[in-house]
Amino acid sequence: MTRNGADSELPTLEQARWQVEHYGLTADPQAVLVAVRLISAGARVGRAAEAHFSRFGLSTGRYRLLADLESHGGEKSPSRLAADLDVSRATVTGLLDGLEREGLIARRPSAEDGRGTVAILTARGAQRLRDLAPEHFGRLEAMVGGLSVEERTVFLDLLARVVRGSAALAAD
Repeated sequence: MTRNGADSELPTLEQARWQVEHYGLTADPQAVLVAVRLISAGARVGRAAEAHFSRFGLSTGRYRLLADLESHGGEKSPSRLAADLDVSRATVTGLLDGLEREGLIARRPSAEDGRGTVAILTARGAQRLRDLAPEHFGRLEAMVGGLSVEERTVFLDLLARVVRGSAALAAD
């Protein structure tokens, strides 16, 4: 990667071919290259997202949790948040602890299950989301601004297929 963030086209298809041959494998070098570059791009986008959300005193995880609460009426159980955000319950607990300290969420006993709690988006949390929305959505649009509407449609389809295939990395 270059210092300005431009794609340096590394690794190359030749490097992927060399590795496949070096290990005596029959894997498709182009498929390996696509996967490696996708992993690298995901890490780069993740770092950029963390820098972006830090401007607003948030992390990607904290933003996702607040946005999920807002889009579901401002109230949800921690276990439902964990499932919907595809993170562990421990991760949600840590996120909620920090957000509660800042007054962005509150917790109260669950009306359905007296033993459980629900997280509630506070007015301060909703205001944080409103404050960041114009810049956030503008930057998201700029991030994919080099793609046409048609390209974005194809990209969404391809991305969904790759995400479904990502289970191959974690399979036992």
